[in-house]
Amino acid sequence: MDTHIIIAEAFGAIAVVFNFIGYRQQDINRYRFISAIALAAVSTHFFMLGALAAGIGTALACIRNLVAMYYRSNGILALFVVLNIAFFCYEWAILDSPWIIIIAYASSMIFTVGSIVFTNAVQIRRWFILAESLGLVYAIMVGSIFGTIFNISNLCSIFYILLRDKKATLAETKKTNIKE
Repeated sequence: MDTHIIIAEAFGAIAVVFNFIGYRQQDINRYRFISAIALAAVSTHFFMLGALAAGIGTALACIRNLVAMYYRSNGILALFVVLNIAFFCYEWAILDSPWIIIIAYASSMIFTVGSIVFTNAVQIRRWFILAESLGLVYAIMVGSIFGTIFNISNLCSIFYILLRDKKATLAETKKTNIKE
């Protein structure tokens, strides 16, 4: 295997580890910070593989997560939406990138809106199921091994946490009902 690909996949592996840790955070800003580290690593991974749309989308996501730790205004949301659209238009019209970039940028837009608008980790996880699924399709299409693992791991983490939280809520409801 080419050394360049090995290094790219190593960045992907780092991203998987950090994102696995990130999705287990209950504090939204801790999640955003750890996720930003993962996004920086996966961005590097995609740039090294030549998957420009995913590299740009995840680089913007890294910056967006750091900004969203302190600012979540409509102006910030608009800025990142415009940046996503501008990069998409540049790739589509100027670089003549293939149609699959639509998948990467759709995923990026969901992450952008979700990361800035939502302040509840459960709400974010629910929307990110769609975004991660789109990311998975894109990663498979561009041949990214750790990009694929990254998205599968994230989806498993999201489903696990949502199921765990639902079980805890049901257990609490049962306790409340028994006491009454």
